[in-house]
Amino acid sequence: MANDRPLILVTNDDGIQAKGLRSLIEAVETFGDVVIVAPDKPQSGMGHAITVNNILRLNKSTLYPNYDAFTCTGTPVDCVKLAISQVLHRKPDVLVSGINHGENSASNVLYSGTMSAAVEGAMEDIPSIGFSLLDFDADADFSGSQWAVRKVMDKVLKNQFPKGMCLNVNIPQLPEGEIQGIKICRQAKAYWEDSFDKRQDQFGKPYYWLKGEFNRSDRSEDTDIWALDHGYVSIVPTQFDMTAYHAVSEINQWDI
Repeated sequence: MANDRPLILVTNDDGIQAKGLRSLIEAVETFGDVVIVAPDKPQSGMGHAITVNNILRLNKSTLYPNYDAFTCTGTPVDCVKLAISQVLHRKPDVLVSGINHGENSASNVLYSGTMSAAVEGAMEDIPSIGFSLLDFDADADFSGSQWAVRKVMDKVLKNQFPKGMCLNVNIPQLPEGEIQGIKICRQAKAYWEDSFDKRQDQFGKPYYWLKGEFNRSDRSEDTDIWALDHGYVSIVPTQFDMTAYHAVSEINQWDI
């Protein structure tokens, strides 16, 4: 009898050893056959970077002996590309990325390796979801996140997934029993107010450490930030087509 269980590709940006990855695998393993391709080291903040000036290595991982699990020396997007081309030799039925240690709401999605892996899946017309928890702790409690993952996965597998997009799922730092529900949202207009800490190394040469605060001023009730601040899981349908369609006619009037 043919295996009709969905093939689920699991990846992340925090690396193969991250607790969030293990929590995601535990949450999705009942839905299908899991294959893991994750970075061999943390790759947070890599965005949609790919490796073009160095070699890539793909190695079998012993951390998950019950699964086909591999580490990649590259970025999360490299992981997805190699998984499809060299591990699966086909597109998976679903791609899940995370669970990220830290939120990817609002403009964070542009910097996120977690979400870029999901966006890469969307570019391949693979139903893809990025999951993130609002907790940067390496030993964060992912029980509430696992509840959210299972709820979303169940709906994704039971419904027609729109092509050319992925889901950006952010989960508040709450126990399962305190999560208020799930809201479909728009991406808030929030951004990082950057600053740099200028320091000196032992040779007296300057170097810089990026700091900053996240400006969460857009708190309209239809945003992901409002949902998270009020104890809801936020889901933002996210597309890779960055065309500003509303501006096309206006720019045409410039008579370029």
